Amino acid sequence: MFQKPPLHWTDELRAMLSLAAPMVGANLLQMAVFAVDVVFVARLGPVALAASSLSIALFGLLIWSLSGLVGAVAPLVAAELGRRAHAVREVRRTVRMTGWAGMLAAVLAMGVCLLGEPLMRVTGQQEDVIALAVPFLGVLMWAAVPAVMAALLRTFVATMGRPGIGTAITGMAVAINALGNWLFVFGNLGMPEMGLRGSAVSSVVTSCAMLLAYVVVIRTDRRLRRYRLMGRWWKVEWKRLRDVLHIGLPIMATIIAEAGMFNGAAFMMGRIGEVELAAHTIALQFAAIAFQVPFGVAQAATIRVGLAFGACDRAAIARAGRVAIVLGIGFMVLTASAMLFAPHAILSIYIDPDAPQNAAMVVLAIQYMVVAAAFQLFDGAQAVGAGLLRGLQDTRVPMGFALFGYWVPGIGTALWLGLYTPLGGLGVWIGLMVGLVVVATLNLWRWRNRARLGLLPA
Repeated sequence: MFQKPPLHWTDELRAMLSLAAPMVGANLLQMAVFAVDVVFVARLGPVALAASSLSIALFGLLIWSLSGLVGAVAPLVAAELGRRAHAVREVRRTVRMTGWAGMLAAVLAMGVCLLGEPLMRVTGQQEDVIALAVPFLGVLMWAAVPAVMAALLRTFVATMGRPGIGTAITGMAVAINALGNWLFVFGNLGMPEMGLRGSAVSSVVTSCAMLLAYVVVIRTDRRLRRYRLMGRWWKVEWKRLRDVLHIGLPIMATIIAEAGMFNGAAFMMGRIGEVELAAHTIALQFAAIAFQVPFGVAQAATIRVGLAFGACDRAAIARAGRVAIVLGIGFMVLTASAMLFAPHAILSIYIDPDAPQNAAMVVLAIQYMVVAAAFQLFDGAQAVGAGLLRGLQDTRVPMGFALFGYWVPGIGTALWLGLYTPLGGLGVWIGLMVGLVVVATLNLWRWRNRARLGLLPA
């Protein structure tokens, strides 16, 4: 796989799909892990659900961004394997230093969780919600280190050609989290009834179980255990650590920029009206599920391009790029068509679109879906474009594209059209689309001009 890049696009398509399909499955299952918490906590009442949602939103953003930081292991390890198929020492050093960076960053994330109370007061949350959210975050923060380390090992096993391991372990995590919530939230089988805090305990247990599962698999898999990832774990490789931070920190900043735009849109919708916010949430939920496919393709594209980059094979880099772009954008054409031609079928997954009390929300959600159908294509394009550039170890300029595109034309347009014109919520969605169009265009322009910009290996 690593020594002989495919010579035809059909071979590349098979290789890309073999990586992307399990990664898409793992991404969808990861969403299910968080959905399990909502199912159980919702039974505790609206205040508990609000406290849980706010806390998980903050914690999820931290973990997602730190997953981007440790995601630097994919292009670095892929390039090392592309240069030499049995680069055991180089791979071990890269994974070790990425682990150092991820663990230190996770500890800092725990510190941010301790600031949850002032953060919630600044954003104007209600006192009864804060009273539940603060102790919930105080427990949930202990999941940070195992969650980030599990994300690192998931990326490692996928880069080593074992993406199905991540899918299986994440599926196991869904079951463990469901069992943990059942045990600790409601006190079943003799466990203490802990209420909302029990859901946080379940998340900690689930994260630790995922990390343990990866360790066991890596120690027992014949191909993976030869890398002895824990060998000389105390030794610092300063140059390798700089390489990890050089690639990983911009990925983390890019994720924060994009997530910030969408979170900002939710706050704007809340100012416009409750019905608008509810319609926004439903439309965005389907878009988020659909996004997991091009996101998985982008993850696979980083590995495939990284292998060709390490092998200094420009033709293989081009083939991987063409296949990833067609796969990512092609799937989004299907989801965009569903939003345009079958919006009621999509809405019926979440609500009864024929119920009179939902009439206003349904009208708004369908309007938002028309815009979402357009930005689906650009959302897939920006994700795949960023993944391709990461395979070339190019992350700083794409970070600049994201910071500018999402926060200047994106948020700027959403603020103007949403709050200062009669478009209201529709204007906010137009702003989201503008941000995605700008970033997608810039990323694909940079990919197309990779040779002229000096991004290719000699």
